[in-house]
Amino acid sequence: MHKRLKWLTMTALAAVLLLPAGAMAAGQDGAQPYEATRKAAAEKAALLTGTYQTTSVQYALIDHGRIVVSGEAGRNDEKERVPLSADTMYGIGSTSKMFATAAVMKLVDEGKVDLDTPVIRYLPDFTMQDERYARITPRMLLNHSSGLNGSTFPNAFLFEDNDTYAHDHLLGELAKQKLKADPGAYSVYSNDGFTLAELLVERVSGTDFTSFIHETFTEPLGMDATKTPLDRLDLSRMAGLYFPAYKGQLPNETVNVIGAGGIYSTAEDLVRFSQIFTGQTAGILSDKAVDAMEQAEYKRGMWPEDADTSVNYGLGWDSVDLFPFGEYGIQALTKGGDTILYHASLVVLPDQNMAAAVLSSGGSSTTDQLLANEILLGALREKGAIAELKPEKTFGAPEKAPMPEALTELSGTYGATNQLLKVEVRKDGDLAVSAVQAPGAPAEHYVYTADGTFASADGNAKVAFVKETNGHTYVWVRGYASLPGLGQTALSQYSAEKLEANPIPSETAAAWEKRAGESYYLVNEKYSSLTYLLQPAVKIALFPDAPGYLLDQKILGPDVSASDLQIPTMAGRDTQAYRFYTDNGTEYMTSAGSVFVSGEAVKPIYAGKQSAATIPANGYAKWYKLSDQTAGKTMQVKRPADASFAVYDAQGTCVYFSVAGGKDAVVLPKNGTVAFVGNAGAKFGISIKP
Repeated sequence: MHKRLKWLTMTALAAVLLLPAGAMAAGQDGAQPYEATRKAAAEKAALLTGTYQTTSVQYALIDHGRIVVSGEAGRNDEKERVPLSADTMYGIGSTSKMFATAAVMKLVDEGKVDLDTPVIRYLPDFTMQDERYARITPRMLLNHSSGLNGSTFPNAFLFEDNDTYAHDHLLGELAKQKLKADPGAYSVYSNDGFTLAELLVERVSGTDFTSFIHETFTEPLGMDATKTPLDRLDLSRMAGLYFPAYKGQLPNETVNVIGAGGIYSTAEDLVRFSQIFTGQTAGILSDKAVDAMEQAEYKRGMWPEDADTSVNYGLGWDSVDLFPFGEYGIQALTKGGDTILYHASLVVLPDQNMAAAVLSSGGSSTTDQLLANEILLGALREKGAIAELKPEKTFGAPEKAPMPEALTELSGTYGATNQLLKVEVRKDGDLAVSAVQAPGAPAEHYVYTADGTFASADGNAKVAFVKETNGHTYVWVRGYASLPGLGQTALSQYSAEKLEANPIPSETAAAWEKRAGESYYLVNEKYSSLTYLLQPAVKIALFPDAPGYLLDQKILGPDVSASDLQIPTMAGRDTQAYRFYTDNGTEYMTSAGSVFVSGEAVKPIYAGKQSAATIPANGYAKWYKLSDQTAGKTMQVKRPADASFAVYDAQGTCVYFSVAGGKDAVVLPKNGTVAFVGNAGAKFGISIKP
């Protein structure tokens, strides 16, 4: 099954995060409180780090204000000189959004912010190329229904560099953008909404966001290990970071959109923070504010029918009714976070006065959340709050039923963010779903059943088609994924939207056909950006199954494309728009603040012994192609301060990045590329030798 489809059927979680079995045992008479929970948590954490791409993990459980379980597993620094401990700090990614949400709610408590008053009252310099922006309210920022495109992140993810560019330039970037939906129409994950919330907090409070959260939350709660990039950090306390495709330990990751994802913390500090939501603190947030955060905000707009799921937004929270706790009659709140290298999850049971936090280097927020779930369920069972663990759920083996022939009209091409799906509803009741981008991959198959849905053979997923009130047709997927040893997760969401016909003029089609197959290379990220460790290029791919489209983006003219997906939850997040322009004969592409240069402008690197590369006046990175002549040779680079270079193989995988590697020599791969990054005028000396 191709990986681009796995999210659709829910088998993605099982395939990516599958873990071996292990059962929690209840405590026995005379045992220390939570002895069994501590033992099981340690065993499961060891399974994560021992087998399943999690470098290190840290966890903690709090019950009625007392931390009763705490531990860690895995490896830390590469030289094994600094052991993991409860004081090891991790980036918590989007779990930071709960601090931004709580900060806004503090201002609501003080009467300084009204959740339903337009944001422009508090940020009068906020503007967009779309008159609807004036209707966006603070509530919409916090429940993901603002209509913003998603993530404007230039220079946001850097190695040990707290440059505030992304924060400082967000309003300027949004001023160039349009909304993708009416404010309040539906909730779809948006990072920019929380950076706007951060700016709102600063403007209304008159203090910077870092100082505000320290004064309001971390200092009163004794959270001494919770910091932001703007604090003085002790890098020796940061968890060791590694990347699967890159050898060696990496520098610390700095996420410079603090309210959206830039806070560092520990598992013990995060469960201390959870006391705001379990009634264990007084004077920080009012009961009214906490209760407002826990409401089913997702129901204010378009959303699938209620079903077991791990995503149903409150204010800030990813879920205000997290599966499987509802099976026990217990409300569970959760917020997860994933940066490029760090991952986190906080799960809170407000009526039980309990919470668990799991942080990791490597792995994912999903496995972190499932470990937190297991710790909480084990503790509830051990102290007798639940009698036993519920069996895992399934829809059962499907029984095929006759299908109305009219359903075949639902066949067609469907889109999600950067995805195209070919959907075939056949007369015999078979539903086949395949990835347009992977024509050789086998399709997923479902059979029509008597309840009007299509079911997977294993009984773990159901697919239905829904025509919503906006006139759009959606693929609705419900499913369960069982991860042995970590229990079960569930998801219900509109996973794709049927694309409407988009005929384009012949001259527009010709302009795009000329670009088809061409790669565009990122040029305006800072030299310290983690993006250079990834694959900082975009390839223009057109498919006959979606004429008039660039993946999910409609082609709107010879030089413009934009997505108009209207998908709530996650499949429609971070929609993009591309604009192409020519400067001094070179074509560039821009998207959400990032600038890319056409591969046609990328020339072969000089294969002789000595050459130089100079960053132009616009500060854009210099890219070169590698050839047969340079393959296997050693490139030695003399670089100025505040500059870097990165080397990529023919598949675009980074094989060396000087910010991470620390050396200035590398053996060159065949048919790859190399990027030189620095300030305008920076000059690199290049020596290539056998």
